[in-house]
Amino acid sequence: MKANIFNQYVEQVCELFNIDKESLFTKNKRRDIVDARQMLYYLCHKRPMRVVYIQEYMTDNGYPIAHSSIIHGINVVKDRLAHDTDYISVLNQMADEEV
Repeated sequence: MKANIFNQYVEQVCELFNIDKESLFTKNKRRDIVDARQMLYYLCHKRPMRVVYIQEYMTDNGYPIAHSSIIHGINVVKDRLAHDTDYISVLNQMADEEV
């Protein structure tokens, strides 16, 4: 049901982090890719989208991930929002482009 929203967030996050969609869904631990994934989890969570749906959509795109890893990613972004004004402005900008 929310797959279209998820896919729109994927496009926005990939553009923001200047990575391709394939990189987002690979087991790459490069910092920019991990940050992009965590941002995706957070955006979906704030939509609100259930974690189980995020997990399903990630798996559908070839990136199986544990429920707890998604929650960890959401918490990492929440922590960054508390300390990094750049993250706040980026998320506000993405919210203005609400899907």
